[in-house]
Amino acid sequence: MRALGDPDTFLPSDLGIRKAGARLGLGSNARAISENAAAWRPWRTYATHQLWATLTPTPKEAS
Repeated sequence: MRALGDPDTFLPSDLGIRKAGARLGLGSNARAISENAAAWRPWRTYATHQLWATLTPTPKEAS
């Protein structure tokens, strides 16, 4: 994603994306997440980074 500079790369089968999708109510399978992510075109790479960021525990969750 970063090396090519493509702003619309999306990996709905990525484990982190599936976990974040389930956590945020987007669905937990690749098809459901892809359907929801269609609205984010052409910026799905940035959405991917935001979804991954939701998996980072906050200080309150970490303790």
